[in-house]
Amino acid sequence: MSTLFITHPVARGHDMGPGHPEQPARLRAIEQALEHERFQLLAREQAARGEAAQVIRCHPEAYFRSLEEAAPGAGVVHLDGDTSMGPGTWEAAMHAVGAACQAVDEVMGKRAANAFVAMRPPGHHAETSTPMGFCFFNNAAIAARHAQAVHGAQRIAIMDFDVHHGNGTQDIFWADKSVMYASTHQMPLYPGTGARGECGEHDTIVNAPMPAGADGVVFREAMESVVLPRLAAFRPDLVIVSAGFDAHRRDPLAQINLNEDDFAWATGKLMDVAEASAGGRVVSLLEGGYDLDALGRSVAAHVAALMGRAC
Repeated sequence: MSTLFITHPVARGHDMGPGHPEQPARLRAIEQALEHERFQLLAREQAARGEAAQVIRCHPEAYFRSLEEAAPGAGVVHLDGDTSMGPGTWEAAMHAVGAACQAVDEVMGKRAANAFVAMRPPGHHAETSTPMGFCFFNNAAIAARHAQAVHGAQRIAIMDFDVHHGNGTQDIFWADKSVMYASTHQMPLYPGTGARGECGEHDTIVNAPMPAGADGVVFREAMESVVLPRLAAFRPDLVIVSAGFDAHRRDPLAQINLNEDDFAWATGKLMDVAEASAGGRVVSLLEGGYDLDALGRSVAAHVAALMGRAC
């Protein structure tokens, strides 16, 4: 089995306006990075369109319908200070949902060893009924629920190494003992959640905040001392990665100083967890990353690490 890469041109149609960091060019940077000859054996599929039933496992149907109705035919609709919908947003968001579930299907069905999904908009800030932080639907949460509902997975681990805390994923799974959510992130920083003491009702929320200026040494220590032992002890049936690359030292939206080697190292450690209890099953979903060069190089390192375990 090989590593699977899923994307779709419709994701470039989501445009929140000139100067917005979550821009269509992010996908082109990733696609260019994965054109290198070392990725010639990477399996590739076009993202399927998601369905309402997949979304409403995590979000109320009324919320789903409200966003569908808010989608403009022209111009831009502002949902908050930094989250907007344009004419292409709805289709991009629905294909992002579909891609997340498609990746789960391929990995759980043993047609791919693991998968990386490069779609936008991202998802980890989307709470149960609130769009925010560039996010509309929580793709990682939807993927987890899809794995449980369709494939019978009992325990899902979601690891989020985006520089911003995934408040939405934490919100959705706060009272759910079947899903462990773990996060490394800068704190204080948007959205203001993610303190170490935020543990959830069943102690399945694991937060490892890092101060501004933290480097790869600090990140790896947080992973090895806080996150990885908890994930391993949870023994998940599937590992989902909220793969944000904005903790890179070049990223303009935060002050963590990771590099491509740190993302590759973390990917390997998460695959170790997956190999111990989940048959190596890993589904990785793009979240943040706003310096285009750093994003491309970081995704390349991440995907290369995934491919290194595929057989």
